[in-house]
Amino acid sequence: MNWITKFIKPKIKSLFAKRTSTSKEALWTTCECKNLIYKDDLFKNLSVCPTCGFHHKLSCEDRFKVFFDNKEFSIIDTPVPKDDPLKFVDTKKYTERLKIAREKTKQSDAILIAEGKVNNITVTAGAQNFNFIGGSVGAASGEAFVHGVQNAIDKKTPFIFFSSSGGQRMMESAISLMMMSKTVLAVNELKSKNLPYIIVMCNPTAGGVTGSFASLGDVLIAEPKAIVAFAGRRVIESTVKEELPENFQTAEFVKEHGGIDMVIERKFLRSTVSTLLSILLKKKQAQFISENDNVTNFKESLQKTSKAV
Repeated sequence: MNWITKFIKPKIKSLFAKRTSTSKEALWTTCECKNLIYKDDLFKNLSVCPTCGFHHKLSCEDRFKVFFDNKEFSIIDTPVPKDDPLKFVDTKKYTERLKIAREKTKQSDAILIAEGKVNNITVTAGAQNFNFIGGSVGAASGEAFVHGVQNAIDKKTPFIFFSSSGGQRMMESAISLMMMSKTVLAVNELKSKNLPYIIVMCNPTAGGVTGSFASLGDVLIAEPKAIVAFAGRRVIESTVKEELPENFQTAEFVKEHGGIDMVIERKFLRSTVSTLLSILLKKKQAQFISENDNVTNFKESLQKTSKAV
């Protein structure tokens, strides 16, 4: 290797490197429609492109700021299991990947749980950060979800969850797969208490997350153009040996085929969820009154029977 290749070319490349791609202080970002957007304008528009309407990914805390009344919420501490139980290594150590993800997202794992109010209704909410190893679910995320459900049960609040994930975390193998059944059991317990459970599927919601807790909501909502899938498009095409529709696995396609209930733009999510909660909570209250009336009627009839005897 001569001195031109070793010293001069790297120097030239560094001089002409795009600052926008490396600087954290960049004022502009690029949308999928290739338009440049001023970051402040994008955030004011709830991270939705004003040109094409593409819904950009949100961090958990940004999601909570958009969702809760007056951006007020409290993060709930969740259990933190031991890192890297299987000592997994591929091109990097799993511990290195966790360290990078934590520095990037300022989160201990992919899921955060918070408590706050939506239109004055107290709720427990959870969200996944896709920037944390693809929002994948391992032991820590699974335990966070279960802890969120437990908080909803303890405080008798609805549970709202914003999913954004590629699925289970391969670095934790069977441990991450076990979280599928554990989260499903948690949802089952929540439903046994007649507490509302609403899922908002964000882009993308796939794999084991779709195959477990994300498909069990009382109401399934998705953001526009979000990918909602289990297996990937290429896997399905290679299996069925057919070309799939262009909009295959988009939220609109899945809704059309009965997989989800509604597709709602981000700016209408708060009002939609609060309306659904007011209906579901009234239904729960009416059911409680009806059950009490049935018990009262049963006791009265039992007393009349005993008097007659």
